[in-house]
Amino acid sequence: MDRRSYLGRTVAVAVLAAGLAWTFAPHPAAAGDLSAQQILEGLKTSKTRSLSAATRTDLSADDLAFIKRVRRTRSLSMGDREHMAAIAAKRPKIDLDINFEFDSARLTPRAQPQLDNLGKALTSPELSGAIIMLGGHTDAKGSEAYNQKLSERRAETVKKYLVKHFRIPPQNLMASGYGEKGLKNPADPYDGANRRVEIVNVAEKEQASNLK
Repeated sequence: MDRRSYLGRTVAVAVLAAGLAWTFAPHPAAAGDLSAQQILEGLKTSKTRSLSAATRTDLSADDLAFIKRVRRTRSLSMGDREHMAAIAAKRPKIDLDINFEFDSARLTPRAQPQLDNLGKALTSPELSGAIIMLGGHTDAKGSEAYNQKLSERRAETVKKYLVKHFRIPPQNLMASGYGEKGLKNPADPYDGANRRVEIVNVAEKEQASNLK
C-alpha cells in the first residue's frame, strides 16, 4: 500500500470514528431546560410560604377518593380530566418543554436531558412516592380531536420513559392529555409555549401511601 493510499484510509477511518462519537455522545441540555433541582423546587410543597416551595394545599376527601379511583386508569374521561385540572390548579406544578418529533409522540434525542432531570427530581427523597400527573398540552394547530389524542400519547410516552429508566411505580404517574385546552398563552393559540408537558405534584407521599 503506497503512502497516499494509507493516508487516505486513515483520514476516512478518523472521520467515521468522529461521526460515531457524535451520534452516541450524550446530548447536552438545551438552554431552556430546567435542572433537577429547579424541578424539585417547583414541585415541593410546604405549610409555610417561601421562595423555594409552593404553599401546601390539602386535598379534600372527594379529591382523595377521585385520585384513588383514577390513578390506575389508563385513559381518563372528559369529566375525569376536568376534575384533575381543578386539582392541578391548586397544587405545585411546572411546565417542561419536552421535544417530540413533528406530529408524533416519539421523543427526539434532545428530550433526554430534560426527562433525566425530571426523573432525578421525582426519585429524590422529597418527591419519591408522591403521585405525579403528567399533563400533555398542544397548541391549536390541527383539529381538536387530533390534538387531544396527540397530547394523550405524548403524556403516556413521558410516563413510559420514567417507569423504564427510573423505575418509578406506574401507579404513581398519571398521564393525561388536554389537547389544545388550557393554553398557556391564550392570546396566541399557535404559540410554541402552548406545546408542553405539565408536571403536577398531585398528592404527597404521605397522602399517596393511604390511597393503595
